[in-house]
Amino acid sequence: MATIALVDDDRNILTSVTMALEAEGYEVRSYTDGSTAFSALSATPPDLAVFDIKMPRMDGMELLRRIRQKSDMPVIFLTSKDDEIDEVLGLRMGADDFIRKPFSQRLLVERIRAVLRRRETPDTTAERQEKDKPIQRGPLMMDPLRHACTWNGAGVTLTVTEFLILQALASRPGFVKSRDHLMDAAYDDQIYVDDRTIDSHIKRIRKKFRVVDGEFDAIETLYGVGYRYKE
Repeated sequence: MATIALVDDDRNILTSVTMALEAEGYEVRSYTDGSTAFSALSATPPDLAVFDIKMPRMDGMELLRRIRQKSDMPVIFLTSKDDEIDEVLGLRMGADDFIRKPFSQRLLVERIRAVLRRRETPDTTAERQEKDKPIQRGPLMMDPLRHACTWNGAGVTLTVTEFLILQALASRPGFVKSRDHLMDAAYDDQIYVDDRTIDSHIKRIRKKFRVVDGEFDAIETLYGVGYRYKE
């Protein structure tokens, strides 16, 4: 089974969530602060990590920022804050999902399953072969099997969610994809996300490509409709 890293300064949460995940068959590694977690996760990355936002020594946002410099490992945030700016900022930084405290352990388990399923979706053979085909669109190259993405030969590191959204757009250039279509492409059908979540992912994708090409404009916004990849 997959290895899950838990990072939270609340030992009660670490204990209860660890028990719930181990009961589902996951291997769990837990840490009480971001600094210790960063060293461990850099040395031996898990399949998925769950970060609390407010922690001593290094908070969840800073931990995610540093992790994203090295890895596209899926990350789910936990937060006790009510301010929506934390969710938007977390998504823009590359978080894959967001859960507010207090939370149901069952909900967290299902969200973890949903994010992990994005890497290994049980499609039919024909569907998988189609999804696994490399995509070449001008300077864009995407290789789903290697989770590799380049622009004019320069590597662009995308999270699982970002990769799936871009893949959905680039697979049919010129065709408009509504936010609902992009939600279906990137999220399990049992997980609800709102329009702002997709918009935040698109902004993050554009920002990453503009690091290697300041003139990047391949993703067009059609206000009130959705997004499309330029032909």
